[in-house]
Amino acid sequence: MAHLGHGRRRALAVPAGLALTASLAFLPPVAASAAPLGNTAGPATAAQAAPAGPKLSYVANLTAYGTVKQAKKAVERAGGTVVTSYEQIGVVVAHSQNPDFAKLLRAQRSLFVSVGATRTAPLQTVQTTEEGTTQKLSAADAAKAAAQAAPGQEPLEANQWDLRAIRADQAHKINDGSPDVTVGVIDTGVDDTHPDLAANFSKGQSANCVGGVADTTDGAWRPYPDGSDHGTHVAGTIAAPRNGIGVSGVAPGVKVAGIKVSEPGTSLFFTEAVVCGFMFAAEKGIEVTNNSYYVDPWMFNCKSDDDQKALVESLARATKYAERKGVLNVAAAGNEEFDLAADSLVDTTSPDDATPVPRTIDPKTCLDLPAQLPGVVTVSATGDKGLRSYYSSFGLGVVDVAAPGGDKWQVPATPDANGRVLSTLPGGGYGYKQGTSMATPHVAGVAALIKSAHPWATPSQVQAMLKAQATKTACPDKIYDDAGNLVDAATCKAKWGQTGYYGAGVVDALKAVK
Repeated sequence: MAHLGHGRRRALAVPAGLALTASLAFLPPVAASAAPLGNTAGPATAAQAAPAGPKLSYVANLTAYGTVKQAKKAVERAGGTVVTSYEQIGVVVAHSQNPDFAKLLRAQRSLFVSVGATRTAPLQTVQTTEEGTTQKLSAADAAKAAAQAAPGQEPLEANQWDLRAIRADQAHKINDGSPDVTVGVIDTGVDDTHPDLAANFSKGQSANCVGGVADTTDGAWRPYPDGSDHGTHVAGTIAAPRNGIGVSGVAPGVKVAGIKVSEPGTSLFFTEAVVCGFMFAAEKGIEVTNNSYYVDPWMFNCKSDDDQKALVESLARATKYAERKGVLNVAAAGNEEFDLAADSLVDTTSPDDATPVPRTIDPKTCLDLPAQLPGVVTVSATGDKGLRSYYSSFGLGVVDVAAPGGDKWQVPATPDANGRVLSTLPGGGYGYKQGTSMATPHVAGVAALIKSAHPWATPSQVQAMLKAQATKTACPDKIYDDAGNLVDAATCKAKWGQTGYYGAGVVDALKAVK
């Protein structure tokens, strides 16, 4: 699997541990055109654009003066084909085998702000691995949990320490959330046939966006037969109903949708698919999106690189458009223990679709996408004892809020004594995972409860309430390291009433419904 919840730690699911305006008037000024628009004898001629290399996928971001119609002609002249386009945000997705494709389009500076390849390897599968596997719940452990369930609890809720950590169990006695609110899980797909998800699943707001075009065929949003269980696990944490079957979600009364964006065979998340995911969510009236991943192939996208700059631009346009359409986007901070507010970081894993080349980056200009985009809620992870999870990335002024993501070293007093997060798995099962991937759906669930209580609140207002209602959490003296040792929490910084580990604090579901 690729990078769910971030990086080589990925979803850490394991015992060893996964609107912009149509005019685009806000865009920066651009230089004069290198060639008149529509000039068939200009720099991007068909003769210069003969296919000669591997087929790659590109995003092309229009200036305020360009149109999609003009862009399509330019793409064809440069030896490419248009896959899809978004007039609303001025983004075109194209394929080409011309090695000079991006250069030819960039030369037309009155038409394109930026153009970039979304991957470094050809359009084919690339096998990768994730660190460990999901820890599935056995029938014996399920029976043990059910025997210890208190009146009114779901059968497996005794093992859900994470719900109690954010007072979601108390919130449910007041309000489970509104079925008029939907959380879109932009991920590896969701198994809507799971008995603990089916009642709350919204098929009309679900799709498969792999390749950049939304496929709403029935079931297209489900995981691939040999694919990842990640999206299904995330969906259960958000909205598994209180139906007497298994677990409870943070917001068991809201709807959940599946928007699949991961490639088959690799579970890599490429820009064209993720842009499609945000645009689909925006157009389908989804209120919150959950983003427990980073966009491949770059862990950080540096604006000094022409390709990576284009990826930042297209994703920023898509998330901002979604926000203007009423969507709050929530994203994972990552599992690399990075200080995202540091002056520099070493990225050893990019590009992850080819041979990685170590590089030193500045996280202020080389962005973790979508977590570091404006308006996106960035989430760090905590364990049962309330400490930052040993794997969680952090950063003062970068992390907005924290939530339970699990930590194998912070062991709860539950029937299973398992510090990871229990949720749904494809095929009707249940299992444990840990990672900022698991923290993010807790925040998305609380955001859904806030939106249920305040249906007219804008995304920025919901985000403000998330932060204002969060439980303020000071820097701890000690945290667990990778080996389970308690060490000094020297990397935690505090300022402006926030900390680098927890942002404004740990989200609180009870305050959300009150």
